[in-house]
Amino acid sequence: MFLLVKSQLEGVSASFSVQFDLMHFFLFHQISITVIEARQLIGLNMDPVVCVEIGDDKKYTSMKESTNCPYYNEYFVFDFHVPPDVMFDKIIKLSVSDHRVSGTLVGNFKMDVGTVYSQPEHQFYHKWAILSDPDDITASCKGYIKCDIAVVSKGDNIKTPHKANETDEDDIEGNLLLPEGIPAERQWARFYVKIYRAEGLPKMNTSIMANVKKAFIGENRDLVDPYVQVQFAGQKGKTSVQKSSYEPIWNEQVIFTELFPPLCKRLKVQIRDSDKVNDVAIGSYFIDLRKISNDGDKGFLPTMGPAWVNMYGSTRQYSLIDEHQDLNDGLGEGVSFRARLLLSVAVEILDTTSPEIIGSTEIQVEVKCCSQTKEVLGFRGRTRAKKVREPLATGKMEEFFLFGSFLEATMIDRKIGDKPITFEITIGNYGNQIDGVSKPSAGKKKKKDGENEEEESELIQNSSEDEADEDAELVSVSSTPLMKPVITDRNYFHLPYFEKKPCVYIKSWWQDQRRRLYNSNMMDKIADKLVSACIIVLQMVEELSIGLLILVLSSHLLQDNMGQQSRLIRTQVKKNTVRDKLKLVQNFLQRLRFLADEPQHSIPDVFVWMMSNNKRIAYARIPSKDILYSTVDEETGKDCGKVKAVFLKLPGKKGFGPAGWTVQAKLELYLWLGLNKQRKEFLSGLPNGFEEIKAAKSGSGPHFAPPVSLVYNMKQVFQLRAHMYQARSLFAADSSGLSDPFARVFFSTHSQVTEILSETLCPTWDQLLVFDDVELFGEASELRDDPPIIVVEIYDQDTVGKAEFIGRTFAKPTIKMCDEHYGPPRFPPQLEYYQIYRGNSTAGELLAAFELLQVNRHRGRADLPPLEQPTDSERGPILPVPLGIRPVLSRYRIEVLFWGLRDLKRINLAQVDRPRVDIECAGRGVQSVLIQNYKKNPNFSTLVKWFEVDLPENELLHPPLNIRVVDCRAFGRYTLVGSHAVSSLRRFIYSAPDKTSNNWATAGEKTDLTECKTVRMERKKKKKKKKGGVEEEEETDGSVLDWWSKYFASIETMKEWLTRAATKRNKPTCVVLFIRLCWHVQVFNKELETEFGMFEDWLHTFNLYRGKAGDDDEHAFDDDRIVGRFKGSLCMYKVPLSEEITKEAGFDPNMGMFQSIPHNDPIHVLVRVYVVRATELHPADINGKADPYVVIKLGKSEVKDKENYISKQLNPVFGKSFDIEATFPMESMLTVSVYDWDLVGTDDLIGETKIDLENRFYSKFRATCGISSQYSVHGYNIWRDPLKPSQILAKLCKESKIDAPQYGPGGKVKVANRIFTAPTEMEDENGKQTEEHLALAVLNHWEEIPRVGCKLVPEHVETRPLLNPDKPGIEQGRIEMWVDMFPMDMPAPGPALDISPRKPKRYELRVVIWNTDEVILEDDDYFTGEKSSDIFVRGWLKGHQEDKQDTDVHYHSLTGEGNFNWRFVFPFDYLMAEEKIVISKKESMFSWDETEYKIPPRLTLQVWDADHFSADDFLGAIELDLNRFPRGAKTAKQCTLAMIQNEHELPTISIFKQKRVKGWWPFAAPSIMSLQGKVEAELHLVTAEEAEKSPVGLGRNEPDPLEKPNRPDTSFMWFLSPLKSIRYFIWHNYRWLILKVLALMLLLLMLGLFLYSVPGYLVKKMLGA
Repeated sequence: MFLLVKSQLEGVSASFSVQFDLMHFFLFHQISITVIEARQLIGLNMDPVVCVEIGDDKKYTSMKESTNCPYYNEYFVFDFHVPPDVMFDKIIKLSVSDHRVSGTLVGNFKMDVGTVYSQPEHQFYHKWAILSDPDDITASCKGYIKCDIAVVSKGDNIKTPHKANETDEDDIEGNLLLPEGIPAERQWARFYVKIYRAEGLPKMNTSIMANVKKAFIGENRDLVDPYVQVQFAGQKGKTSVQKSSYEPIWNEQVIFTELFPPLCKRLKVQIRDSDKVNDVAIGSYFIDLRKISNDGDKGFLPTMGPAWVNMYGSTRQYSLIDEHQDLNDGLGEGVSFRARLLLSVAVEILDTTSPEIIGSTEIQVEVKCCSQTKEVLGFRGRTRAKKVREPLATGKMEEFFLFGSFLEATMIDRKIGDKPITFEITIGNYGNQIDGVSKPSAGKKKKKDGENEEEESELIQNSSEDEADEDAELVSVSSTPLMKPVITDRNYFHLPYFEKKPCVYIKSWWQDQRRRLYNSNMMDKIADKLVSACIIVLQMVEELSIGLLILVLSSHLLQDNMGQQSRLIRTQVKKNTVRDKLKLVQNFLQRLRFLADEPQHSIPDVFVWMMSNNKRIAYARIPSKDILYSTVDEETGKDCGKVKAVFLKLPGKKGFGPAGWTVQAKLELYLWLGLNKQRKEFLSGLPNGFEEIKAAKSGSGPHFAPPVSLVYNMKQVFQLRAHMYQARSLFAADSSGLSDPFARVFFSTHSQVTEILSETLCPTWDQLLVFDDVELFGEASELRDDPPIIVVEIYDQDTVGKAEFIGRTFAKPTIKMCDEHYGPPRFPPQLEYYQIYRGNSTAGELLAAFELLQVNRHRGRADLPPLEQPTDSERGPILPVPLGIRPVLSRYRIEVLFWGLRDLKRINLAQVDRPRVDIECAGRGVQSVLIQNYKKNPNFSTLVKWFEVDLPENELLHPPLNIRVVDCRAFGRYTLVGSHAVSSLRRFIYSAPDKTSNNWATAGEKTDLTECKTVRMERKKKKKKKKGGVEEEEETDGSVLDWWSKYFASIETMKEWLTRAATKRNKPTCVVLFIRLCWHVQVFNKELETEFGMFEDWLHTFNLYRGKAGDDDEHAFDDDRIVGRFKGSLCMYKVPLSEEITKEAGFDPNMGMFQSIPHNDPIHVLVRVYVVRATELHPADINGKADPYVVIKLGKSEVKDKENYISKQLNPVFGKSFDIEATFPMESMLTVSVYDWDLVGTDDLIGETKIDLENRFYSKFRATCGISSQYSVHGYNIWRDPLKPSQILAKLCKESKIDAPQYGPGGKVKVANRIFTAPTEMEDENGKQTEEHLALAVLNHWEEIPRVGCKLVPEHVETRPLLNPDKPGIEQGRIEMWVDMFPMDMPAPGPALDISPRKPKRYELRVVIWNTDEVILEDDDYFTGEKSSDIFVRGWLKGHQEDKQDTDVHYHSLTGEGNFNWRFVFPFDYLMAEEKIVISKKESMFSWDETEYKIPPRLTLQVWDADHFSADDFLGAIELDLNRFPRGAKTAKQCTLAMIQNEHELPTISIFKQKRVKGWWPFAAPSIMSLQGKVEAELHLVTAEEAEKSPVGLGRNEPDPLEKPNRPDTSFMWFLSPLKSIRYFIWHNYRWLILKVLALMLLLLMLGLFLYSVPGYLVKKMLGA
């Protein structure tokens, strides 16, 4: 039962405290975007530039020449200081333009910031954004951009994966930059926003201007010129301006064209007032597209209306400077009705294959006739008109009746308590008496139901002008009579509504859209029941099925798929899966709440205003659906016909900060809203005992005339007992960092206070407050189910001035009626914790219990449980909390370890010299010894002290423990330095070690650690192999093995290495990979402290606070209040303690439970700081880059590495180590800072990180020097610790009081009855067998040792966030580093490990272009029309565009064949491990020094057609990634476009492994991916040394010249050898025609001869001649 009450209370506190929504809070936000590369850009030989645009901020990448696959790897940061909702509505836009063609847009991608923020970790990492062209919606994808996008707000921690060896995510389709559930192929769609009309607009000018207009124009025109502006996905569209109209009619539509589903969630509709100087917003409305669509199988596109939407904002009276103008822009909760707008939203998916589609996304505004609506059919110029019957579309006009009764008005702020007060209730403009009138010039039009005339504006009617109704002569009464408040106490007043409760009632006319609100109410109630069941489930698992059963029974009310979901949850619930199901239910609940928020309700919200002196003071806003009546209970609003506690607050910005924390008034309010014809039900929910008092002039029947006031006759008298036990973790309200708290309890019109406890944040009042003669109204059952709210306010008493507000909480009492027995299970009530709120933030917890006991009318208080009398004479007549409620106490001993004090700041300009620590808990305590000289030694001489105290048995009720540090000054003065409250002692409760755990390994359990044995053996064998390719590969890998090899191998996950090893066929590579795995360094993606419990295994750090705590805004950081740190620890246990512990060997009674801790004498330490690299630094220069260098500070020592700054880098690799000598404890806080070097002026701090070295040094996790995975005496894996593993193990065993390790034969070692085995083939530097590997094996598994074991810090690199005090809470980058510490009294450590950045290796790539084939023919011969091309090939390495090399021209190729025999030579610097080319060059002629870039090695080859008098024509290109490119085809015929289209499926080779490769590769046109030609090329990679030994010449030059190609003669110009050319042209092209003509001529000749000779021959024959 109580849990239900508690959940209701959380709703109450949310309605007041947390309801100060974050809209007005300006927060720091940082959006970081890394543009990595682009691929498959559509265009020929382009120079692409990426523009990153957020809001009005634009940033550009550098321009990359002649490529469709540019690589950028550029990082941009955008800083914003705006409210969250403004931030999340901003649009991130990525655009690619071609710099070569005057910035022509290739394509863009849009997404709102909210979508990114809703992703896991608030980021997209290494995802591909699909580019589309908004001007050409018929086109397909225009390319892809690979990028990272992260949104960081204050306190967010972005966990980015390590960016070491960026193996490209080539699977573009599988890594698209889209939220889950969004399809990869989105379609273009039209979003139609139809704007019909608006009503009820406020005045937007002064009355003086109205008089001026009247004088000049001669008529009283309306003082507003409205138009509607719609914003969506970074686009704006607006309607025409309707001059001088409170009821403008537009009938226009705004059309947006955007991809669907859109990546922008909200559409903003705003009515604005047109002004010559500055347009002003009248009201705003946001349409969440997810709420008006469904993406399920039975779903629908975003569809809304035609529906009226209500706009809220500032109060309606016009002022030149509107202090609440932000509310009209949609920032924050509107405090008044502004207007309502009739609109509709529709979406149409476009068929982009249709030839008639408009290929543009320009925003269109189309005007429709007043009586007609035009519908765009998807093409320009043709529209179809149809009649629109607006009244039918938006619902039938109905008369609504709103009734309210003020049963109680208490907690009225004393600032307004001296003047009479009235309360006003308004719905829309109905009931608004002082600023609601906006009477139209046309006057009121009469309208009858069923007519298709223009809808009349009912909104403008004021209650004072309401005309007589046809049913009854009922005039609305919207405000209570003026009444003078009465004093409750020194802070608050109340209105004496004792017998007579004033009533208000308003008639209004709205479209009947109740069905939507009824559905919303049903879903809310289902969700409430589900919440109730879930709260109980957290305590009782069996209750879950009941809650889900409720949901299943209610599921017929839901959409089909949600009903099925609820049944599915029900069937799956088992006891063992309840935690998982609760998460499922939580997601379901969020979905349900989301659906319950109905976007299309026509009835505006109800506002309750408190007014004094005809001014609006404070308000409450009540959603109309919550008080809407229905004949069906499930459909009725949750507060309809019920008495509800309503807290009034100040409007707009006034309601924020200290002024808004005070309650302006608390009302007990009864509200009912329904149809006028249901009016007889309006009093159905009132508690029994109320009598109506009608207005004197009312002549109607009793059911229909509402009362002007209610009289309550059935008085019920109660006694309230408030058991105020204690509070904890209160807000620090004094400059000392403490408070003098007291609590004020309000109930009805009564108020009482507890006593004031001075200088504490955890007061234990132990006080019972008794409220006698409390009169309440209501039946017993109603009061028990829903008791009235108790308000508890905590204040800080100041010696001068009034008490300062600390926080507020709400409680509901347990009620006992006369006829109930006072006993278990309900009585006496149990103490409970109540969260205290101060504005938006929490300000502590209150431990209290409240009971409300009914007083018998006849017997009075005699039947009530007796009250205990005051027991403490010193406290006076203060009643203590009774025994049944007060917790049961036990005797505890609290031991305190006093170690030392650190970083104490000055107090009142004086340094702290002789500090002391006072510990107090539950009235008892202990003091440390005095530190005689804080500067010389800030540690305490006596370490352990203890005290005994009575504490509750229940650990949850333990009071906090207070730590205070005072400075002892001359003449016996004590000054408070700072304090700390330990709110929970649970973690310090001593638990005896489990004796059984000692015996779990007595049998001598074995741990086999020989997994690396085979690896090392195979490695030895491998060195002996001397065969061809295997040896070459070993050399390649061996040449790059250094500390960085280990680092990069460690960043790769084990799984990736193993899968890569498994896919390789040759064994030696596999061995090398396993070797890398064995010799690894652990790279933590976070601080080392979070991995090892802040190193507080026995030494804890308590921050000391002083000064007033900051209030809830962006500057509220407790870090500013920290004045020092106390180092020590606590241990508490019940007394007496078991004798077994005290009689253990070596138990020192002086040290208590803190046995075997080291001494705290000063110790000299060598600190060695290794800084590996920094990532994603915040840009510090105008060019969007930084020139970072490292500064190390420890105590008074400071090391600046300013000379070695890295120019223009946001991901610098430092690779440095720094040695500093320090003395603990005086110098124990290490600060590592990254600064930006500036040529002129002071260097800027980018960010810093602080490390407490002392806790690390003394921790049992042994964080002084990380334990390596292997023991080595030389090389980059050399053992860094001065102590060898065997010495460390022996020392650990001695400190843990266990037997020394016993080394046995066969690679075995026994520690604490546990046997470890490890490989035996280990030798030291002298070649002798060594046991160090055995000791190291035990150290790496030290956590397996019973009782004393724990994980030792491994050899590691930690990643720490860099923070800047000017931008609190937001990371400015990250730094990878580690720290080694070596005591100076131990053997000196060896030299520092060399981690200096790798120097790139110099290579030379020799590319021989042998031939081309099937190159497309571009030119037409002037005379013959013959197709030909003058072919040449161009090539370059990406990043070396200035070193472009061209072959000679193969003129007049008629077949696409070209012969070149031409050599390109490209020298470059390469980092083998990172697979990147390193380029150092000046960005511009003004650059001070060179900038280093790292880009992937990519060879670009292009084929061109040479022209003499015009620009050369680009034909095609191929880009080869030298690390992974397809093997060339053996012949031109086998070379196809599939070699680059299916690149991911084909096997690839690396030029760095193959060294030499020859083959045919295809040229392609990136825009159309068609075959443009083929090239036969040979790639040969040599090192700089090899290139020097065997040099080659460029082209066909010496040395090592290439043969001249054998080109056909026709490659010469036709006019140089015309006969040859003509012969070639005619014969080559027309030879068959010539042969046919010759044959035909021969035939004709023969025929002619035949015909010529036949007559003579015949005559001869005939004559016989």
